[in-house]
Amino acid sequence: MMSQLQTSLDHHSDDAYEMMKKTACKSTANGHGKTSIDTKASCDWFRGLFGFSVVDLSSQDHIMRLLFRPMDPAGLGFTRIIFGLLMLVDLWQERGLHEALDEYGDTSLCRFPLFNIWPVLPLQWIYIVYFIMFLGEVGIVLGLFYRVSCLMFVVPYWYLFLLDKTSWNNHSYLYGLCGILLLVTDTNHVWSVDGLLDSKKRNAHIPLWNYAIFRFQIFVLYFIAGLKKLDPDWILGYSMHYITGHWVFSPFRLFLTDGQMSVFIIHLGGLFIDLFIGFLLFFDQTRKYAIFVGSSFHGMNSQLFSIGMFPFVCLSTLPLFCDPGWPRLVIDRLPAWMTTLFKQESSCTTNPHCLYHKEHIKPDEKQPGGQLVTSCDPPPHTKAHGYHKAAAMFCVAYVSTQCFLPYSHFITQGYNHWAQGLYGYSWDMMVHSWKLQHIKITYIDKLTREEGYLNPKVWTLGARWSSHADMIKQYAACVEERLAGYNVTDIELHMDVWRALNGRFQQRAVDPRVDLIVAPWNPFQLTPWLFPLLVDLSDWRGKLVEIERDIFQQDSDTDVVFVADFPGILMRLTWCLWRTFQVY
Repeated sequence: MMSQLQTSLDHHSDDAYEMMKKTACKSTANGHGKTSIDTKASCDWFRGLFGFSVVDLSSQDHIMRLLFRPMDPAGLGFTRIIFGLLMLVDLWQERGLHEALDEYGDTSLCRFPLFNIWPVLPLQWIYIVYFIMFLGEVGIVLGLFYRVSCLMFVVPYWYLFLLDKTSWNNHSYLYGLCGILLLVTDTNHVWSVDGLLDSKKRNAHIPLWNYAIFRFQIFVLYFIAGLKKLDPDWILGYSMHYITGHWVFSPFRLFLTDGQMSVFIIHLGGLFIDLFIGFLLFFDQTRKYAIFVGSSFHGMNSQLFSIGMFPFVCLSTLPLFCDPGWPRLVIDRLPAWMTTLFKQESSCTTNPHCLYHKEHIKPDEKQPGGQLVTSCDPPPHTKAHGYHKAAAMFCVAYVSTQCFLPYSHFITQGYNHWAQGLYGYSWDMMVHSWKLQHIKITYIDKLTREEGYLNPKVWTLGARWSSHADMIKQYAACVEERLAGYNVTDIELHMDVWRALNGRFQQRAVDPRVDLIVAPWNPFQLTPWLFPLLVDLSDWRGKLVEIERDIFQQDSDTDVVFVADFPGILMRLTWCLWRTFQVY
């Protein structure tokens, strides 16, 4: 039973609703209008399992009443505070404040924004952007000038996010989405400076959709990540096999080998957690187990991977699935001095963003969280108006977009390369594990045909750009511009990139015969100068592991690289291998 919905349903008073609900549970077998015990039990079972009746979805009016049902703001207020605090840490870590001087102070660096026209501000203005985002995060924590604070966080955040595709990942995308959801919800109605300054906001109810939209986003995070893990590489244990040596798996080594841990604990365990934890969080009977598993899962991830605040953000969202009044119950059990510091009166103030009915202010009735509402003033709104319709449209648009984007790669074909869609909003977390072996960059004078070679680390801070066609094109344009500053003009630019996916052979990713300066690229078309993944050699992976193990047993100082190449360019392979050992 979903208690936060169930309690409100028990006190729903609309006459038409009650009539429909009773009619739906009438027995037609006895002809006397009496309720069959079996039929009534089935109705109670449905409502107890899903937290709402079928009647709640029977018309637009009933759906609106469900979405805007008044709820206790305490649960969402807690998440707001924790998220804001974590973003203050993230500002220094993954948002790059600690390396802003290196990244934005050197104007010769190549840039990889989503849109080439995206402006790159001077360093002093970048620091101002960071400072504005810092003030926004502080305002979110304090609930001070809340809408303005959310804007001060969201706008700089998305500016920096879209400015550099080399730093894109799923969790950074999630933080930006959470910032948008905070902006449009009423999470500042509890434990906020705004509430102290404005009695109309202090402990005022918030509509149910505020909780529902956050719960949906977290559910999507897990469930689609689970669907993406149905990939054969993940199921067979090739995506994350290299982490079995970490100390967090020490207890499992008592009864499992590394290979068994990789398959059963890491891959299949991760698959089932992502697929089912979202469902288990929704139901009272299974929620405590889901929170335990989720907490353990994210705790392990925080030690296994350098992914910043992501595990802790996920931990802070797990309580969103509990009863909205849960923080008040926790505060009541704190020591007296802490209770005085944090406790606020029960949620009572009405909110025009909610839809009220007479039962919501009926004496001696309880609302979610257990608080009485007998002292509440009569609700100012009982019918949907402009705000409610706009908020409902936002919910529909947001849910539709988040369901569509992870599978939109059939549109953005120019971004695909051994993966599905734009990495960052597809929730394919850890499914693809790349190993970059070598990058060779050659420029050729078109007039004299003389060749020169570039260090791939020049004008960049990393190598992730070499794995995506759109960024390779941006890099080629940048190199052409930088070389022109050294009077090297009218050139061709060729690139040879060797990489492996999920334990396969090292293979070419880019056709080295193509001049990348003039090579075509379109976000809506497949890129012709990218080589396909050699999936027909995937079955060799088990044999490669055996060969490597045998060689390592004979000579532990030997590094082994398995290479596969395409027909017609074998002469270049010898140079590539020689250069690989020379560099690495």
